[in-house]
Amino acid sequence: MLALLAIAVLVTVSQYPPTPGQNVGPSAFPGLLGILLLGCSLLLIWRGLRGERQALVRLGDWTRSLPHVVNFLLVIAALLFYIFCANFLGFIITGILILSALFYSLGVRILLILPIAAGATLLIHTIFYKLLRVPLPWGLLQGMHW
Repeated sequence: MLALLAIAVLVTVSQYPPTPGQNVGPSAFPGLLGILLLGCSLLLIWRGLRGERQALVRLGDWTRSLPHVVNFLLVIAALLFYIFCANFLGFIITGILILSALFYSLGVRILLILPIAAGATLLIHTIFYKLLRVPLPWGLLQGMHW
């Protein structure tokens, strides 16, 4: 499954347009992750084939822990929320909401959640938007973009 995901990532990023005047475009980072994921999946396949026979799927002990399962599902929900809401709300608002929900779920102190979520979102936005020139959605903040 990981190898299929890695191949899907590599096929998708191969279709990203290059950034004019730069050697590194929007496909560089996801492409690197796709290559690393493919390498790790091939290593897991090789180790599985030369080892003893095991069940095709084996759930880890964490799947029997309700807080761990809730956090796992919250990450999936956060990704879906980003996919469906980022264009309307914008990256900054969506990022702050997602990080705040994840921090709250992980037990971060209430007074620290909003400053850390806002600071991390603005840092990530600056890196991707200004340095890597990845066009992130502005959404509701379209009139205030910098």
